[in-house]
Amino acid sequence: MDIAAYMAEVGQQARKAAVAVARSTTAVRNQALVATAEALDASRSELAAANAQDLEKGRNNGLDDAMLDRLELTPARIDAMIEGLRQVAALPDPIGEITDMTYRPSGIQVGRMRVPLGVIGIIYESRPNVTVEAASLCLKSGNATILRGGSEAIHSNQAIAQCLARGLADAGLPGNAVQVIKTTDRAAVGELITMPRFVDVIVPRGGKGLIERISRDARVPVIKHLDGICHVYIDSHADPEKALAVAVNSKTQRYGTCNTMETLLVDQEIADDILPLLAAAFREKEVELRGCERTVQILTGVVAATEEDWATEYLAPILAIKVVDGLDGAIAHINRYSSQHTDSIITENYTRARRFLTEVDSASVMVNASTRFADGFEYGLGAEIGISTDKIHARGPVGLEGLTSQKYVVFGDGHIRT
Repeated sequence: MDIAAYMAEVGQQARKAAVAVARSTTAVRNQALVATAEALDASRSELAAANAQDLEKGRNNGLDDAMLDRLELTPARIDAMIEGLRQVAALPDPIGEITDMTYRPSGIQVGRMRVPLGVIGIIYESRPNVTVEAASLCLKSGNATILRGGSEAIHSNQAIAQCLARGLADAGLPGNAVQVIKTTDRAAVGELITMPRFVDVIVPRGGKGLIERISRDARVPVIKHLDGICHVYIDSHADPEKALAVAVNSKTQRYGTCNTMETLLVDQEIADDILPLLAAAFREKEVELRGCERTVQILTGVVAATEEDWATEYLAPILAIKVVDGLDGAIAHINRYSSQHTDSIITENYTRARRFLTEVDSASVMVNASTRFADGFEYGLGAEIGISTDKIHARGPVGLEGLTSQKYVVFGDGHIRT
């Protein structure tokens, strides 16, 4: 297969389909989503058979248990895909919304209208359910999409693609509005991220290596985050019970997510009192603790932290702890080592909370809340395509609105500029 020619054809088809999707009504796009849900429900045996092929190949290729688990399409996960489609269909449609309308002295009215981005390329690994999640969000927001899943899920993704095609056909939308790349050749990724004439934005979902490569080589704008080095700072004015609950939840509710706390900061004024309580709670959860010099003096059995620990996303039951010189020390540490994903302060002091919100430069900044809340569903977005730590175009959880742009609209009545 000539990969360059194949990807150019995919791009051309997506660009053409994007026009039809953008001008379609909310009802039509919702119909496509609901019809896809029905197609998935009717194709359970085909999905299971395709997924079994991928699982067998994965075992033969030595995929570890964690990767195989992410790859598997259980009946419950198929149920979740179907429910996810119905939920996205029920979300408000952002397209066409006009806001900020104002009358200018000249007599014209000026506002902003929300519009689709166009063609969105999404590159992801392992989990075939991402195919449905990504397609549904792109379609609902009026975009065409090109999906490139991992080679380990090729049969599962193609089976899902057939259901998506049936849903699009049922609603009268072009089948090329959602295209799942049919080749496992990695050259397809290189083509996809260097086709600005066909693709408007790239969203990589996967490990740090994948995202670094996309960020480095892409000629198309990228919505992404590299790391989730999240912090919780326990201020001297914190409620101890809140501090304990939030810190433990931030770390142990799930270990392998980008919004999991990786570094705990504690004000030196309360370190002697609160660190033993925190250590006991974390050890009960079998979390390995790595601490600064002061932490090691207060607690026994703590591994001395290195400079590397402050800049590490563990995605594991390991936690770095540092005693800091008050709020200034906490903010300085976070702004140096944070990946600008999510950081939280535990305090009952309003003034300190406001300073933390203002001075910590992250996509999500929290007061008295677990970092695990940094999620599109928890923020009321309904669903998310990913989380962005960039500052331009979208920042934080990227839902439907993050997959759109705005253009100025002007209303006049024969007005001319004098």
